[in-house]
Amino acid sequence: MVVTSIRLLPSSLTSFVQHRSPYSWRSLRPSSISFPLSPIHSTTISSNGIIGDVDHQSQVIFIGTGTSEGIPRVSCLTNPSNQCPVCLKAANPSDKNRRLNTSILVRHSNSKGTHNILIDAGKFFYHSALRWFPEFGIRTIDAVIITHSHADAIGGLDDLRDWTNNVQPSIPIYVAKRDFEVMKKTHYYLVDTSVVQPGAAVSALQFNSISEEPFFVHGLKFTPLPVWHGKGYRSLGFRFGNICYISDVSDIPEETYPLLEGCELLIMDALRPDRSSATHFGLPRALEEVRKIQPKRTLFTGMMHLMDHEEVNGYLTKLMESEGLDAQLSYDGLSVAVRL
Repeated sequence: MVVTSIRLLPSSLTSFVQHRSPYSWRSLRPSSISFPLSPIHSTTISSNGIIGDVDHQSQVIFIGTGTSEGIPRVSCLTNPSNQCPVCLKAANPSDKNRRLNTSILVRHSNSKGTHNILIDAGKFFYHSALRWFPEFGIRTIDAVIITHSHADAIGGLDDLRDWTNNVQPSIPIYVAKRDFEVMKKTHYYLVDTSVVQPGAAVSALQFNSISEEPFFVHGLKFTPLPVWHGKGYRSLGFRFGNICYISDVSDIPEETYPLLEGCELLIMDALRPDRSSATHFGLPRALEEVRKIQPKRTLFTGMMHLMDHEEVNGYLTKLMESEGLDAQLSYDGLSVAVRL
């Protein structure tokens, strides 16, 4: 019988070294054809304008870009009196409005090889992995970093048993202490494996405690970005290189803004087109934050069924023309080539 312990990471890693992180966009659809989002395909644009090959560059892959309930909603598809246009579109598996729980996979390539670092494994993780892991040739999960302890971020931890039973011995989980305390209740059998019946094969997870100080995962530095996800509820975004990822946010504390300086690619929560909710930025507030943070490019995530991909991106394109604001909605299966 084994009681899985939570291991404390060093808290002395307080310095932050900025890296130039050029990137290009592309997506893979189930047909395995690559569709560029810019005139440059399979290349990276560096800060001095030099174009270079990105065949061996790192990637950020959007495993999911939707809300906790996902899109389409079953209630919309079964409502005979009020048809939802976005959910009807999303019923098509290849439509960009089809969104599962918000999550990204950082595919970090360096001289030691490539590591797959997943940020969040929500309750739809199995379905996201089933769709995108074979498409991108993702075999291992080398680490999971948790933003917060809601079901759309940790509900898929049980599904990691497929990897630890069939692919690799275990998976390290990086999680804040407050969220680990929640996991002791919601996933008690993964934390304390002594309660598991003999012969049962559950996920073999190694829990590592993180604070709000920088930490390293397979040589890649992650700087936590503390934000509020509703009144009094702390969630973490993460900065790696010059990429900043904030998936669940209702307010950004003043002390977090310095950590966002020099951000080149901002991935940020934008729930709905008209207003914010108690726990999430809406598009107007998200755009206010983009103007304040001033990243080079922004991709919004965490969209509900009121956010029509084509319509909202059409509106954002006009902001590019009028303000020079480079922002678009992300979508499930989007891959961004990055230099970390």
